[in-house]
Amino acid sequence: MTPGDLPNVGIPAHLAERMSMPEQHEYLRARLSRRGVLRTGGAAGALATGGLLLGAGSAGAEPRRAGPELVRTRPRVDGSLVAPFGRHLALGADPRTEMRVSWQVPLPVRGPYLRLGRAPWDLGERIEAEVRELRTPSLAKDLPEVEQYYLHVALDGLRPDTTYYYGVGHEGFDPATAERVSTLGSFTTAPKGSGDPFVFTAFGDQGVSYDALANDQLILGQNPAFHLHAGDICYADSTGKGNSSDTYDARVWDQFLAQTESVAARVPWMVTTGNHDMEAWYSPNGYGGQSARWSLPENGPDSRKAPGVYSFVYGNVGVVALDANDVSYQIRANKGHTDGAQTRWLDRTLRELRARDGVDFIVAFFHHCAYATGLHASDGGVRDEWVGLFEKHGVDLVVNGHNHVYERTDPVKGGKGTRKLSFGETTDPTRDGIVYVTAGGAGKDLYGFAVPDSYEGEVNERDSVLSHYWTKSGLPVPDRVGWSRVRYTGFSFLAVRSVPGKRPEPPKLEVTALAQTGRRVDHFTVRRPS
Repeated sequence: MTPGDLPNVGIPAHLAERMSMPEQHEYLRARLSRRGVLRTGGAAGALATGGLLLGAGSAGAEPRRAGPELVRTRPRVDGSLVAPFGRHLALGADPRTEMRVSWQVPLPVRGPYLRLGRAPWDLGERIEAEVRELRTPSLAKDLPEVEQYYLHVALDGLRPDTTYYYGVGHEGFDPATAERVSTLGSFTTAPKGSGDPFVFTAFGDQGVSYDALANDQLILGQNPAFHLHAGDICYADSTGKGNSSDTYDARVWDQFLAQTESVAARVPWMVTTGNHDMEAWYSPNGYGGQSARWSLPENGPDSRKAPGVYSFVYGNVGVVALDANDVSYQIRANKGHTDGAQTRWLDRTLRELRARDGVDFIVAFFHHCAYATGLHASDGGVRDEWVGLFEKHGVDLVVNGHNHVYERTDPVKGGKGTRKLSFGETTDPTRDGIVYVTAGGAGKDLYGFAVPDSYEGEVNERDSVLSHYWTKSGLPVPDRVGWSRVRYTGFSFLAVRSVPGKRPEPPKLEVTALAQTGRRVDHFTVRRPS
């Protein structure tokens, strides 16, 4: 049976809208197995035994993790004809000593590995790679079956504040040879202390497009220590609502990782999960695909159930990544999937970060917005579960995506703006409250705002605007707000410069929003008392 002959096996919209992510996963598994869609190349055995991709029906199942040789029973591939691509870095839980390197190969190869050294001509250390094989069946008649091979190396015990060079290869492709020198990458570990300024960047809702690529190149020009991606990473699932999210095209991930490689091979790309990143086929929580493609810190409440939940400290900034699908009132497919474990972990983690010596600022990033006036507006689930904890533990900055615009609030405390924060001004979070930034202009099709006049990149001098927020019932209600201060509907990203305090000057975060043209759309400073 060819892909063109296959029935559309996605979940009908009238069913998917009422199904949780585990229910969608079970539906797809049962239907594909019953129809006998995968009958060749040992795939039927994979469905029958749960062997090739997942443990059958097991909670939090992950893609098949193989050893350094991919699939021993498959025909041998000439490795000299296969080039690695899609390299992307990620920080470990301790960025001073840990780095994760991931990449992809288009065909199964033998003996994949990473070479590491302190100079590009001295890559003497050779480390075997872990293989995570991902197989996606045809989920609609116009989509083919897809096999993808992701490779990962965890580097631990590195020296702080040190530049390393690396190359990835396999049998027949040695990155240390002269003809492969152009394939080498590099990274620098975090400093041991917290005394030097550094920059990090952030956005959400990227996808695959010329605009996304342009934003990547502008980010590279900021020379950031790391980049935060607030979810909706590549849009292999084009709807993100559960209606036809089961017909996602896994090949879009290949395009995305190739597009991002020029930056992510040098800048750690720290992602979390958006609604478009739930892919029901791979695992009951929809995150099996993410677990195959990314290696992220595993210090969250459960890295199998919630791989996009973790924390790290870089210099004087503590960063917390959250999975807002777990609490969202708007898009409910994964509502409550951690049974409250994520929120309890957040409470503990924020307390520990605020008490940690050398941490001046705490930045939280996740997908759905607590305070926004764009098309999706605000999510009451995020407000109910997390905003109180942010205020309790003194979070300094919150970064979201979901709304494909740029929007920045005044400082907010207790659900209300406390003061007008105009362009270029400074706020004290201990006194004023938290600034929430929606940085959803990474490259996917842009949205407008709920009100006609969007104050394009200008300070909003009006007292209030009409918006809405999503309630526990799953329905939006009108919300007249006074905290929306700067709005912009072009492609953009956030650049944040952290400056540790030196007496008598207190520490500060200099926050800038840059348009795709390089124009500065917004700028403000968060200054915390010493």
